[in-house]
Amino acid sequence: MSRGRGVLVWSVAVLAFASPAGAQVDSTLAQEGIYDRPFIGSVSNTAIGGYIEGNTNYFVEDGITEGFSMELRRFNIFMYSSISRRVRFLSELEFEHGTEEIALETALVDFQISPALVLRAGIILPPIGYLNQNHDSPKWDFVDRPLVTTGVIPSTLSEVGAGVYGKGVSDGVMLSYDLYLTNGISDAVVGNDLGRTDIPSGKSEEQFEEDNNGSPAISGRFGLRRPGFGEVGLSYYGGYYNSYLFEGVEVDERRWLGITAFDFGASVGRFDVRGELAYATIDVPSGMSEIFGDRQWGGHVDIIAPVWKPALSGYDNATVSLGLRLEKVDYNRGTFLSTGLSIRDDVTAVVPSVSFRPTQGTVFRANYRYHWTHDFVGNPTVRTAGFQVGFATYF
Repeated sequence: MSRGRGVLVWSVAVLAFASPAGAQVDSTLAQEGIYDRPFIGSVSNTAIGGYIEGNTNYFVEDGITEGFSMELRRFNIFMYSSISRRVRFLSELEFEHGTEEIALETALVDFQISPALVLRAGIILPPIGYLNQNHDSPKWDFVDRPLVTTGVIPSTLSEVGAGVYGKGVSDGVMLSYDLYLTNGISDAVVGNDLGRTDIPSGKSEEQFEEDNNGSPAISGRFGLRRPGFGEVGLSYYGGYYNSYLFEGVEVDERRWLGITAFDFGASVGRFDVRGELAYATIDVPSGMSEIFGDRQWGGHVDIIAPVWKPALSGYDNATVSLGLRLEKVDYNRGTFLSTGLSIRDDVTAVVPSVSFRPTQGTVFRANYRYHWTHDFVGNPTVRTAGFQVGFATYF
């Protein structure tokens, strides 16, 4: 049995025999993720909070390792203010890898007309899938974010824009919607240093100031939640990404980028199950569609099972859980015109995990990651394996 298959079989077996402690998927709607943070609580005016995340890394790629390292991955500061009965403000400032990258991820104002209609404007998180609006590290039992949410869906994606969202109940089912116009992704989707189509490279701080082509992107998500089961959502993000205008004159063909995503979260017996599936289409310059992929897709499934509730003084709800993540991304879905063979630029991964939560807002986690990578022309698989141990906590 190969090493990778052994990891997968072992992980599934452990989860199958986990003790049936009550699993429970987060009962908050996906669209409420940015307000589902412990520092807000019942505050009526202004509050400051945040989270910190750190981890260790030790990986081996085809027998070669760069050794052991430690990383303070993120330090995020939140500010919230209930300005009046119908107006509230929220912001998030992120320091990533120390001060290597400092970004204003959120700075928005909500004006509630009714629960079914809320106006939002500022730097927002477009509702692509589930994680982009629910990306806080303490919410997750895995050290790394799923590949599909960082490679196909460019999380965390923050854009200047405005729109509406709301929710309502029908026959016991909670319905939610989000609709926004934002500045959108930029030219670097294709014109980047990676030499392939890369949607995350299209994120640009300049987009906080102005749109590169004067044509806003559209995004939206529709979700359904049934109490006691979970939530499913269907979302879309689309817009022209290239700078086709110069001083009001069209100097290039308009190129559209579209991402469709399906996300789900449910409690199934003793297990919590959450996943996302995304498919992207990108208009690339003619004659470049083999090197620069015009179709990408990816998906992941996370399975978490609480297996032990240790008796710790002062921590009545402390929980140890086992988890398993299965994921795959394909950055260039297509075939070579000359040979008819499949273009390969993909990653497949298996990630078993152990996590300990002394409280709901703090997690200590250990992951073993094993993934297989194929390059553009399908050369022999590159195998990478390694351990990560980390923590994340709200404050």
